[in-house]
Amino acid sequence: MKFGIFYEHQIPRPWSELSEYEHFQNALTQVELADQCGYDYAWQVEHHFLEEYSHGSSPTAFLAAASQRTNDIRLGHGVFQLTTNHPIRVAEQVANLDLLSSGRVELGTGEGVGPTELHPFGARVRVKRDIFEEGFRAMIPCFTSTDWEFHGEYWDFPRRNVIPKPLQKPHPPLWVACSNLNTIEYAAKRGIGALGFQFASPEGAQAWVNRYYSIIAGGGVEKLCEYEMNPNLAVVSGFMCAETDELAREKAEGWTFFIFCLEYNGTHNYEPGTVDLWSEYQDWRSGDKAKAAFESGLIGSPETIRNKLREFEAANVDQIILLNQSGKTSHQDICDSLGLFSREVMPEFQAREPEHQQWKRAVLDGEIKLDQFDLTAHAKTAVATVASASGMKRASQADLQAKANHR
Repeated sequence: MKFGIFYEHQIPRPWSELSEYEHFQNALTQVELADQCGYDYAWQVEHHFLEEYSHGSSPTAFLAAASQRTNDIRLGHGVFQLTTNHPIRVAEQVANLDLLSSGRVELGTGEGVGPTELHPFGARVRVKRDIFEEGFRAMIPCFTSTDWEFHGEYWDFPRRNVIPKPLQKPHPPLWVACSNLNTIEYAAKRGIGALGFQFASPEGAQAWVNRYYSIIAGGGVEKLCEYEMNPNLAVVSGFMCAETDELAREKAEGWTFFIFCLEYNGTHNYEPGTVDLWSEYQDWRSGDKAKAAFESGLIGSPETIRNKLREFEAANVDQIILLNQSGKTSHQDICDSLGLFSREVMPEFQAREPEHQQWKRAVLDGEIKLDQFDLTAHAKTAVATVASASGMKRASQADLQAKANHR
């Protein structure tokens, strides 16, 4: 099993003039530490206008800075929005980053969240899958062709040689965001890596891993265009590793803020002057759902986390992406957690990675046939199970206006 770290760049209110500056400087130090500790990947999202929840609007800039402070850790777009970025600009930025990082880029792509993000860029939720797929088809040949043109419904450009070209040939490994479990099937049918949230149970992990790899191994891939396949399944999990379970929970309250934000995102638009997530979170944090959130992540002592990971390793999950930076989790606690995990937990699983790769080759070559399970019993991720149970109601326009007037 491989391990990554994950950045939304959460900066809850109240803010000072230096809040964002200090956050990004600390985050770069954390990625540098992760590289020194032997973590395999560092991932950053792309989000726009989602105050407090994610200030990660320019992943390429952050990852480029990280590339100059690291040597081995792979740098992942998790993900680049193909609905709000021109496909040529995506190809250019990714190729530049690949050259700056000596070929360490992973290219995850996605559609964006909802009206808050999409509308300012002229995209609409109802057609975001269509925009995404067309953008994907327009982007991929930019990495290899010296004479490429594209004429579609949403993207249109004349013959050009898009430069520079990436160091990795034909292109960096491709992934897609899987915000819900059904998208894992979509990723498999496209032959690209799946980036999702942690499964609600080891049984769910086994069911979805088997489904994903069976589609690819069974000839069920229908590519959007010509590209190198990337059979991989990675999941994001809340994370805090400390000497005891009790101490880990004390330090991991940021994870509950993250889940609160996900539920908020599903029921609200971010209108200027209406958002103070940290204040609204205060009531939620003391409820039963916040307590349940701790069970949905990798939060605890090295032994507790080790036992949970062995279950997901047995299900053949390729990569666990650890979300340590969330809410108001301190820089020191993040660094201590990364260090302790890398010393006490990670080496055992990384040492068995060759065995996992051997299993994967056997599955893809048809030597191992995977059992298939009923997926209806495993329809939600661990995060969705907690968030959807919170009962938060969708805000009306009148609610938003009243909040704006109050502020």
